[in-house]
Amino acid sequence: MGQPISVTVSHRFDAPAEKVFNAWLEPAQVRKWMSMALKALGQSGEVKRVEIDPKIGGTFLFSDMRHGAEYRHWGTYLELDRPRRLAFTWNTVDSDESDPCNVFLSVEPDGKGSILTIVNEIGEKWADHVGETENGWRRILEAEDAVLKEQSASH
Repeated sequence: MGQPISVTVSHRFDAPAEKVFNAWLEPAQVRKWMSMALKALGQSGEVKRVEIDPKIGGTFLFSDMRHGAEYRHWGTYLELDRPRRLAFTWNTVDSDESDPCNVFLSVEPDGKGSILTIVNEIGEKWADHVGETENGWRRILEAEDAVLKEQSASH
């Protein structure tokens, strides 16, 4: 097994770090932005389940429907330093459960907003999917931003 490949994506939000961070741990928000991101990626966007146990060692699971089947994403929280850092393992139905990739989120204040950076460490076997991985995370962050802007406008 070789060195993991790091895929890094950043996005600036007009929301404070606490709101950006919390959007990753609140099931209703995850359902909203994940649905939007999946639609943007050409998937159904029908999120069926969101289960989150936001503590170190806790797990998460969300699933969507694709081609009539449930497509699951799950992992375990490795680090939870609110509102600055979140780290977790990442598995999907296509991945080898014994070899999950790791995802690291860092949120830094930036004026009245914040910048979220995702570093996704993927195995060498996924080297051909770097662009697809970057695009997926970019779409997720854009969807999260849209949900936070929508919430801000309604308050």
